[in-house]
Amino acid sequence: MFLHGTSRVNEKGHLEIGGCDTTKLAETYGTPLYVYDETLIRQKCRDFNKAFKESGFIYQVAYASKAFLCMEMCRVAAEENMSLDVVSGGELYTALQAGFPAERIHFHGNNKTEKELLMALEANIGCFVVDNFFELEVLHDLAREKGCIVNILLRVTPGVEAHTHEYITTGQDDSKFGFGISSGQAMQAVKIALMKPYYKVLGVHSHIGSQIFETDGFVRAVEILTAFLDLVRTETGYEMSILNLGGGFGIRYTEGDTPLPVGEYVKHMTNTVREQFSLREYPLPEIWIEPGRSIVGDAGTTLYTVGSIKEVPGIRKYVAVDGGMTDNIRPALYGAKYEAMLANRANESEEEIVSIAGKCCESGDMLLWDVSLPKVVSWDLLAVSCTGAYGYSMANNYNRICRPAVVFVKDGDAQLVVERETYEDLVKKDRIRTQELV
Repeated sequence: MFLHGTSRVNEKGHLEIGGCDTTKLAETYGTPLYVYDETLIRQKCRDFNKAFKESGFIYQVAYASKAFLCMEMCRVAAEENMSLDVVSGGELYTALQAGFPAERIHFHGNNKTEKELLMALEANIGCFVVDNFFELEVLHDLAREKGCIVNILLRVTPGVEAHTHEYITTGQDDSKFGFGISSGQAMQAVKIALMKPYYKVLGVHSHIGSQIFETDGFVRAVEILTAFLDLVRTETGYEMSILNLGGGFGIRYTEGDTPLPVGEYVKHMTNTVREQFSLREYPLPEIWIEPGRSIVGDAGTTLYTVGSIKEVPGIRKYVAVDGGMTDNIRPALYGAKYEAMLANRANESEEEIVSIAGKCCESGDMLLWDVSLPKVVSWDLLAVSCTGAYGYSMANNYNRICRPAVVFVKDGDAQLVVERETYEDLVKKDRIRTQELV
Protein backbone atom coordinates (compact mmCIF):
# COMPACT_ATOMS: atom_id res chain seq x y z
CA MET A 1 0.00 0.00 0.00
CA PHE A 2 1.34 3.40 -0.95
CA LEU A 3 1.81 5.60 2.13
CA HIS A 4 0.28 9.06 1.81
CA GLY A 5 0.94 12.20 3.83
CA THR A 6 2.26 11.54 7.33
CA SER A 7 1.66 7.78 7.14
CA ARG A 8 4.62 5.56 7.94
CA VAL A 9 5.48 2.18 9.38
CA ASN A 10 6.79 2.67 12.92
CA GLU A 11 9.44 0.76 14.85
CA LYS A 12 6.80 -1.75 16.04
CA GLY A 13 5.93 -2.61 12.45
CA HIS A 14 2.55 -0.89 12.79
CA LEU A 15 0.99 1.59 10.41
CA GLU A 16 1.16 5.07 11.89
CA ILE A 17 -0.82 8.10 10.69
CA GLY A 18 -0.33 11.61 12.02
CA GLY A 19 2.01 10.26 14.65
CA CYS A 20 -0.70 7.88 15.95
CA ASP A 21 -0.30 4.10 15.97
CA THR A 22 -3.32 2.68 14.15
CA THR A 23 -3.47 -0.35 16.43
CA LYS A 24 -3.96 2.01 19.38
CA LEU A 25 -6.58 3.96 17.46
CA ALA A 26 -8.48 0.72 16.80
CA GLU A 27 -8.27 -0.27 20.48
CA THR A 28 -9.51 3.15 21.60
CA TYR A 29 -12.23 3.89 19.08
CA GLY A 30 -13.13 0.48 17.66
CA THR A 31 -13.48 -0.56 14.04
CA PRO A 32 -14.47 0.15 11.36
CA LEU A 33 -12.84 3.53 11.88
CA TYR A 34 -12.25 6.44 9.53
CA VAL A 35 -8.87 8.05 10.25
CA TYR A 36 -8.08 11.44 8.68
CA ASP A 37 -4.59 12.89 8.36
CA GLU A 38 -5.29 16.53 9.27
CA THR A 39 -1.83 17.69 8.21
CA LEU A 40 -2.38 16.30 4.72
CA ILE A 41 -5.83 17.91 4.45
CA ARG A 42 -4.37 21.30 5.35
CA GLN A 43 -1.47 20.83 2.92
CA LYS A 44 -3.88 20.10 0.06
CA CYS A 45 -5.84 23.28 0.84
CA ARG A 46 -2.62 25.28 0.87
CA ASP A 47 -1.46 23.77 -2.42
CA PHE A 48 -4.58 25.03 -4.19
CA ASN A 49 -4.34 28.48 -2.61
CA LYS A 50 -0.64 28.74 -3.46
CA ALA A 51 -1.21 27.78 -7.09
CA PHE A 52 -3.89 30.42 -7.54
CA LYS A 53 -1.89 33.13 -5.79
CA GLU A 54 0.94 32.43 -8.23
CA SER A 55 -1.48 32.72 -11.17
CA GLY A 56 -2.31 36.32 -10.34
CA PHE A 57 -6.07 35.76 -10.64
CA ILE A 58 -8.64 36.78 -8.07
CA TYR A 59 -10.07 33.45 -6.96
CA GLN A 60 -12.05 31.33 -4.54
CA VAL A 61 -11.28 27.71 -3.76
CA ALA A 62 -14.46 26.18 -2.37
CA TYR A 63 -14.15 22.81 -0.66
CA ALA A 64 -16.81 20.49 -2.12
CA SER A 65 -18.36 19.29 1.11
CA LYS A 66 -20.17 16.36 -0.48
CA ALA A 67 -16.84 14.50 -0.43
CA PHE A 68 -16.76 14.52 3.38
CA LEU A 69 -18.40 16.85 5.87
CA CYS A 70 -18.60 17.20 9.60
CA MET A 71 -18.38 20.27 11.80
CA GLU A 72 -14.66 19.80 12.42
CA MET A 73 -14.02 19.62 8.68
CA CYS A 74 -15.83 22.95 8.34
CA ARG A 75 -13.55 24.43 10.98
CA VAL A 76 -10.42 23.21 9.22
CA ALA A 77 -11.61 24.50 5.84
CA ALA A 78 -12.43 27.90 7.31
CA GLU A 79 -8.99 28.13 8.94
CA GLU A 80 -7.36 27.33 5.60
CA ASN A 81 -9.20 30.22 3.87
CA MET A 82 -11.43 27.95 1.82
CA SER A 83 -14.94 28.70 0.69
CA LEU A 84 -17.52 25.92 0.95
CA ASP A 85 -19.70 24.24 -1.65
CA VAL A 86 -22.89 22.67 -0.22
CA VAL A 87 -25.59 20.75 -2.07
CA SER A 88 -28.31 20.21 0.53
CA GLY A 89 -29.97 21.69 3.55
CA GLY A 90 -28.13 19.19 5.74
CA GLU A 91 -24.72 20.26 4.47
CA LEU A 92 -25.70 23.92 4.80
CA TYR A 93 -26.98 23.37 8.35
CA THR A 94 -23.76 21.59 9.32
CA ALA A 95 -21.68 24.47 7.99
CA LEU A 96 -23.75 27.09 9.78
CA GLN A 97 -23.69 25.15 13.05
CA ALA A 98 -19.92 24.97 12.76
CA GLY A 99 -19.75 28.74 12.37
CA PHE A 100 -18.48 28.67 8.79
CA PRO A 101 -18.68 32.19 7.27
CA ALA A 102 -21.98 32.30 5.37
CA GLU A 103 -20.64 34.73 2.80
CA ARG A 104 -18.19 32.05 1.66
CA ILE A 105 -20.86 29.37 1.13
CA HIS A 106 -22.00 28.42 -2.38
CA PHE A 107 -25.23 26.41 -2.70
CA HIS A 108 -25.43 23.81 -5.47
CA GLY A 109 -28.01 21.15 -6.30
CA ASN A 110 -30.40 20.21 -9.08
CA ASN A 111 -33.54 20.15 -6.93
CA LYS A 112 -33.24 22.51 -3.98
CA THR A 113 -36.45 22.63 -1.96
CA GLU A 114 -38.16 25.84 -0.86
CA LYS A 115 -37.19 25.03 2.72
CA GLU A 116 -33.54 24.71 1.75
CA LEU A 117 -33.61 27.90 -0.31
CA LEU A 118 -35.20 29.81 2.55
CA MET A 119 -32.60 28.54 4.99
CA ALA A 120 -29.87 29.76 2.67
CA LEU A 121 -31.54 33.13 2.10
CA GLU A 122 -31.99 33.68 5.83
CA ALA A 123 -28.34 32.85 6.40
CA ASN A 124 -27.36 35.33 3.67
CA ILE A 125 -24.99 32.91 1.94
CA GLY A 126 -22.57 34.15 -0.67
CA CYS A 127 -23.96 32.58 -3.83
CA PHE A 128 -26.56 30.23 -5.30
CA VAL A 129 -25.63 28.08 -8.28
CA VAL A 130 -28.93 27.95 -10.18
CA ASP A 131 -29.33 24.64 -11.97
CA ASN A 132 -32.59 24.77 -13.93
CA PHE A 133 -35.56 26.89 -15.04
CA PHE A 134 -37.70 25.74 -12.11
CA GLU A 135 -35.17 27.00 -9.57
CA LEU A 136 -34.66 30.17 -11.59
CA GLU A 137 -38.29 31.10 -10.87
CA VAL A 138 -38.69 29.72 -7.33
CA LEU A 139 -35.55 31.33 -5.93
CA HIS A 140 -36.42 34.70 -7.41
CA ASP A 141 -39.96 34.55 -5.99
CA LEU A 142 -38.52 33.84 -2.53
CA ALA A 143 -35.96 36.62 -2.89
CA ARG A 144 -38.68 39.09 -3.88
CA GLU A 145 -40.79 38.09 -0.87
CA LYS A 146 -37.82 38.68 1.41
CA GLY A 147 -36.78 41.84 -0.40
CA CYS A 148 -33.15 40.76 -0.88
CA ILE A 149 -30.81 40.73 -3.86
CA VAL A 150 -29.36 37.27 -4.51
CA ASN A 151 -25.98 36.49 -6.05
CA ILE A 152 -26.25 33.68 -8.59
CA LEU A 153 -24.16 31.65 -10.97
CA LEU A 154 -25.88 29.71 -13.74
CA ARG A 155 -24.74 26.12 -14.06
CA VAL A 156 -24.15 25.29 -17.71
CA THR A 157 -23.15 22.06 -19.43
CA PRO A 158 -20.42 22.70 -21.99
CA GLY A 159 -20.73 19.36 -23.75
CA VAL A 160 -17.33 18.12 -22.56
CA GLU A 161 -17.17 14.46 -21.58
CA ALA A 162 -14.42 13.79 -19.05
CA HIS A 163 -12.47 10.52 -19.24
CA THR A 164 -13.92 8.91 -16.14
CA HIS A 165 -16.69 6.54 -15.01
CA GLU A 166 -20.09 7.24 -16.55
CA TYR A 167 -21.67 7.70 -13.11
CA ILE A 168 -19.36 10.63 -12.29
CA THR A 169 -19.31 12.50 -15.60
CA THR A 170 -21.39 15.66 -15.43
CA GLY A 171 -20.38 18.05 -18.22
CA GLN A 172 -21.82 16.20 -21.21
CA ASP A 173 -24.97 17.40 -22.98
CA ASP A 174 -27.05 14.50 -21.64
CA SER A 175 -26.83 15.34 -17.93
CA LYS A 176 -29.30 15.95 -15.14
CA PHE A 177 -27.29 19.05 -14.21
CA GLY A 178 -27.38 22.53 -15.64
CA PHE A 179 -28.44 24.44 -18.74
CA GLY A 180 -27.09 23.08 -22.02
CA ILE A 181 -25.05 25.51 -24.10
CA SER A 182 -25.49 23.70 -27.41
CA SER A 183 -29.27 23.44 -26.96
CA GLY A 184 -29.64 27.18 -26.42
CA GLN A 185 -31.05 26.71 -22.92
CA ALA A 186 -28.05 28.37 -21.29
CA MET A 187 -28.53 31.55 -23.29
CA GLN A 188 -32.24 31.48 -22.54
CA ALA A 189 -31.51 31.13 -18.82
CA VAL A 190 -29.07 34.06 -18.88
CA LYS A 191 -31.61 36.32 -20.57
CA ILE A 192 -34.32 35.36 -18.09
CA ALA A 193 -32.01 35.89 -15.11
CA LEU A 194 -30.87 39.29 -16.33
CA MET A 195 -34.49 40.44 -16.47
CA LYS A 196 -35.16 39.55 -12.84
CA PRO A 197 -34.56 42.49 -10.49
CA TYR A 198 -33.70 40.44 -7.40
CA TYR A 199 -30.86 38.58 -9.12
CA LYS A 200 -27.27 39.67 -9.45
CA VAL A 201 -25.84 37.41 -12.13
CA LEU A 202 -22.18 36.91 -11.28
CA GLY A 203 -21.25 34.38 -13.93
CA VAL A 204 -21.45 30.74 -14.95
CA HIS A 205 -20.51 27.42 -13.40
CA SER A 206 -19.33 24.25 -15.09
CA HIS A 207 -18.29 20.83 -13.76
CA ILE A 208 -17.16 18.21 -16.27
CA GLY A 209 -16.71 15.17 -14.02
CA SER A 210 -14.61 13.58 -11.29
CA GLN A 211 -11.33 11.67 -10.86
CA ILE A 212 -9.80 13.40 -13.91
CA PHE A 213 -6.09 12.86 -14.63
CA GLU A 214 -5.55 15.20 -17.57
CA THR A 215 -6.07 18.87 -18.35
CA ASP A 216 -7.52 18.61 -21.86
CA GLY A 217 -11.12 18.50 -20.61
CA PHE A 218 -10.67 21.61 -18.47
CA VAL A 219 -8.95 23.46 -21.33
CA ARG A 220 -11.75 22.57 -23.74
CA ALA A 221 -14.38 23.62 -21.20
CA VAL A 222 -12.71 27.02 -20.77
CA GLU A 223 -12.68 27.52 -24.53
CA ILE A 224 -16.39 26.71 -24.81
CA LEU A 225 -17.35 28.81 -21.79
CA THR A 226 -15.36 31.80 -23.02
CA ALA A 227 -17.05 31.64 -26.40
CA PHE A 228 -20.41 31.44 -24.63
CA LEU A 229 -19.72 34.45 -22.42
CA ASP A 230 -18.62 36.40 -25.49
CA LEU A 231 -21.89 35.49 -27.20
CA VAL A 232 -23.82 36.58 -24.10
CA ARG A 233 -22.06 39.95 -24.28
CA THR A 234 -22.92 40.29 -27.96
CA GLU A 235 -26.60 39.46 -27.45
CA THR A 236 -27.21 41.22 -24.13
CA GLY A 237 -24.36 43.64 -23.55
CA TYR A 238 -23.70 41.99 -20.18
CA GLU A 239 -20.23 40.91 -19.07
CA MET A 240 -19.87 38.13 -16.50
CA SER A 241 -17.36 38.59 -13.70
CA ILE A 242 -16.97 35.02 -12.36
CA LEU A 243 -16.04 31.76 -14.06
CA ASN A 244 -16.49 28.67 -11.89
CA LEU A 245 -14.71 25.66 -13.39
CA GLY A 246 -15.86 23.12 -10.80
CA GLY A 247 -13.64 20.34 -9.51
CA GLY A 248 -12.92 16.74 -10.43
CA PHE A 249 -9.15 16.65 -9.89
CA GLY A 250 -8.02 13.04 -9.58
CA ILE A 251 -6.12 11.32 -6.78
CA ARG A 252 -4.04 8.16 -6.54
CA TYR A 253 -6.11 5.20 -5.34
CA THR A 254 -3.93 2.47 -6.86
CA GLU A 255 -0.64 2.15 -8.71
CA GLY A 256 -2.32 2.72 -12.08
CA ASP A 257 -3.64 6.15 -11.14
CA THR A 258 -1.52 9.08 -12.33
CA PRO A 259 -2.94 12.39 -11.07
CA LEU A 260 -1.15 15.63 -11.88
CA PRO A 261 0.19 17.95 -9.20
CA VAL A 262 -2.41 20.52 -8.14
CA GLY A 263 -0.35 23.31 -9.66
CA GLU A 264 -0.46 21.70 -13.11
CA TYR A 265 -4.27 21.65 -13.18
CA VAL A 266 -4.43 25.26 -12.01
CA LYS A 267 -1.72 26.43 -14.41
CA HIS A 268 -3.44 24.98 -17.48
CA MET A 269 -6.83 26.32 -16.42
CA THR A 270 -5.64 29.84 -15.64
CA ASN A 271 -3.36 30.07 -18.68
CA THR A 272 -6.25 29.09 -20.92
CA VAL A 273 -8.60 31.59 -19.27
CA ARG A 274 -6.05 34.38 -19.73
CA GLU A 275 -5.45 33.42 -23.35
CA GLN A 276 -9.09 32.97 -24.33
CA PHE A 277 -10.39 36.09 -22.58
CA SER A 278 -7.57 38.24 -23.95
CA LEU A 279 -8.30 37.06 -27.49
CA ARG A 280 -11.85 38.33 -27.11
CA GLU A 281 -10.84 41.49 -25.23
CA TYR A 282 -13.04 40.33 -22.39
CA PRO A 283 -12.19 41.48 -18.83
CA LEU A 284 -10.42 38.70 -16.94
CA PRO A 285 -12.86 37.01 -14.55
CA GLU A 286 -12.51 35.89 -10.98
CA ILE A 287 -11.94 32.12 -11.08
CA TRP A 288 -13.66 29.75 -8.68
CA ILE A 289 -13.05 26.01 -8.36
CA GLU A 290 -14.49 23.26 -6.13
CA PRO A 291 -12.04 20.50 -5.14
CA GLY A 292 -13.43 17.84 -2.83
CA ARG A 293 -11.89 14.41 -3.38
CA SER A 294 -8.48 16.01 -4.03
CA ILE A 295 -8.60 17.69 -0.59
CA VAL A 296 -9.65 14.73 1.58
CA GLY A 297 -9.47 11.57 -0.53
CA ASP A 298 -5.95 10.36 0.18
CA ALA A 299 -6.03 11.87 3.68
CA GLY A 300 -8.51 9.20 4.80
CA THR A 301 -7.80 5.60 5.81
CA THR A 302 -10.37 3.07 7.01
CA LEU A 303 -9.39 0.51 9.62
CA TYR A 304 -11.16 -2.85 9.82
CA THR A 305 -10.85 -5.94 11.99
CA VAL A 306 -10.58 -9.25 10.16
CA GLY A 307 -13.16 -11.85 11.11
CA SER A 308 -14.02 -15.02 9.22
CA ILE A 309 -11.75 -16.43 6.52
CA LYS A 310 -13.11 -18.75 3.83
CA GLU A 311 -11.06 -20.58 1.23
CA VAL A 312 -12.73 -21.96 -1.88
CA PRO A 313 -10.18 -24.57 -3.04
CA GLY A 314 -8.63 -23.68 -6.37
CA ILE A 315 -10.74 -20.55 -6.74
CA ARG A 316 -10.41 -17.84 -4.12
CA LYS A 317 -9.73 -16.98 -0.50
CA TYR A 318 -12.24 -14.64 1.10
CA VAL A 319 -11.22 -12.51 4.09
CA ALA A 320 -14.21 -10.88 5.78
CA VAL A 321 -13.99 -7.63 7.74
CA ASP A 322 -16.35 -5.88 10.14
CA GLY A 323 -17.43 -3.25 7.62
CA GLY A 324 -18.08 -3.11 3.90
CA MET A 325 -20.58 -1.41 1.63
CA THR A 326 -22.14 0.38 4.60
CA ASP A 327 -18.98 2.42 5.13
CA ASN A 328 -17.62 2.34 1.56
CA ILE A 329 -20.18 1.76 -1.15
CA ARG A 330 -17.94 2.87 -4.02
CA PRO A 331 -16.62 -0.61 -4.94
CA ALA A 332 -20.16 -1.99 -5.15
CA LEU A 333 -21.54 1.13 -6.84
CA TYR A 334 -19.04 1.55 -9.66
CA GLY A 335 -16.15 -0.85 -9.18
CA ALA A 336 -13.81 1.54 -7.36
CA LYS A 337 -10.41 0.06 -6.55
CA TYR A 338 -8.21 0.56 -3.48
CA GLU A 339 -4.98 -0.59 -1.87
CA ALA A 340 -4.70 -2.21 1.55
CA MET A 341 -2.22 -3.50 4.13
CA LEU A 342 -2.22 -5.27 7.47
CA ALA A 343 -1.78 -2.31 9.80
CA ASN A 344 -0.62 -4.47 12.71
CA ARG A 345 1.96 -6.37 10.60
CA ALA A 346 2.99 -3.72 8.12
CA ASN A 347 6.62 -4.89 7.75
CA GLU A 348 5.82 -8.48 6.89
CA SER A 349 6.24 -9.81 3.36
CA GLU A 350 3.29 -10.60 1.12
CA GLU A 351 2.46 -14.32 1.09
CA GLU A 352 -0.99 -14.73 -0.41
CA ILE A 353 -3.62 -13.20 -2.64
CA VAL A 354 -7.00 -12.71 -1.00
CA SER A 355 -10.25 -10.86 -1.62
CA ILE A 356 -11.70 -8.63 1.08
CA ALA A 357 -15.39 -9.19 1.72
CA GLY A 358 -17.76 -6.95 3.63
CA LYS A 359 -20.22 -8.25 6.19
CA CYS A 360 -23.43 -7.16 4.47
CA CYS A 361 -25.90 -9.74 3.19
CA GLU A 362 -25.03 -9.03 -0.46
CA SER A 363 -22.75 -11.01 -2.77
CA GLY A 364 -21.67 -7.68 -4.22
CA ASP A 365 -20.33 -6.45 -0.89
CA MET A 366 -16.66 -6.81 -1.80
CA LEU A 367 -14.15 -4.11 -0.86
CA LEU A 368 -11.10 -5.42 -2.72
CA TRP A 369 -10.46 -8.23 -5.17
CA ASP A 370 -7.17 -10.13 -5.37
CA VAL A 371 -4.99 -8.09 -3.03
CA SER A 372 -1.54 -9.33 -1.95
CA LEU A 373 -1.04 -9.49 1.84
CA PRO A 374 0.96 -11.36 4.46
CA LYS A 375 -0.72 -14.56 5.67
CA VAL A 376 -3.98 -13.16 7.07
CA VAL A 377 -5.43 -14.42 10.33
CA SER A 378 -8.57 -13.51 12.22
CA TRP A 379 -8.31 -10.34 14.35
CA ASP A 380 -5.70 -8.76 12.09
CA LEU A 381 -6.15 -5.04 11.50
CA LEU A 382 -6.70 -4.17 7.84
CA ALA A 383 -6.07 -0.63 6.60
CA VAL A 384 -7.61 0.52 3.32
CA SER A 385 -6.09 3.73 2.02
CA CYS A 386 -7.60 6.73 0.23
CA THR A 387 -11.10 6.35 1.66
CA GLY A 388 -11.39 9.98 2.74
CA ALA A 389 -13.81 10.97 -0.02
CA TYR A 390 -17.31 9.47 -0.31
CA GLY A 391 -16.77 6.89 2.42
CA TYR A 392 -18.33 8.56 5.44
CA SER A 393 -20.50 10.85 3.30
CA MET A 394 -22.13 7.87 1.54
CA ALA A 395 -22.23 5.61 4.60
CA ASN A 396 -25.55 3.92 5.28
CA ASN A 397 -27.39 1.65 7.69
CA TYR A 398 -28.06 -1.32 5.41
CA ASN A 399 -28.63 -4.44 7.55
CA ARG A 400 -29.00 -1.95 10.42
CA ILE A 401 -25.25 -1.66 10.71
CA CYS A 402 -24.05 1.35 12.70
CA ARG A 403 -21.99 3.98 10.90
CA PRO A 404 -18.35 4.22 12.03
CA ALA A 405 -16.63 6.88 14.10
CA VAL A 406 -14.30 9.47 12.58
CA VAL A 407 -11.03 10.66 14.09
CA PHE A 408 -8.63 13.39 12.98
CA VAL A 409 -4.97 12.73 13.75
CA LYS A 410 -2.15 15.25 13.86
CA ASP A 411 1.24 15.42 15.60
CA GLY A 412 0.55 12.36 17.72
CA ASP A 413 -2.86 13.55 18.87
CA ALA A 414 -6.16 11.90 17.93
CA GLN A 415 -9.44 13.79 18.15
CA LEU A 416 -12.84 12.12 17.85
CA VAL A 417 -14.84 14.33 15.48
CA VAL A 418 -17.81 12.04 14.78
CA GLU A 419 -19.02 9.52 17.36
CA ARG A 420 -19.80 5.96 16.36
CA GLU A 421 -23.50 5.29 15.93
CA THR A 422 -25.10 3.05 18.51
CA TYR A 423 -27.97 0.59 18.31
CA GLU A 424 -29.97 3.12 20.32
CA ASP A 425 -29.32 5.66 17.53
CA LEU A 426 -30.69 3.20 14.99
CA VAL A 427 -34.09 2.87 16.66
CA LYS A 428 -34.58 6.31 18.21
CA LYS A 429 -36.66 7.51 15.25
CA ASP A 430 -38.71 4.32 15.03
CA ARG A 431 -42.32 4.28 16.18
CA ILE A 432 -44.53 1.27 16.97
CA ARG A 433 -48.23 1.64 16.30
CA THR A 434 -50.22 1.67 19.50
CA GLN A 435 -53.63 0.74 18.08
CA GLU A 436 -54.43 -2.82 17.09
CA LEU A 437 -54.72 -3.71 13.44
CA VAL A 438 -58.29 -4.30 12.33
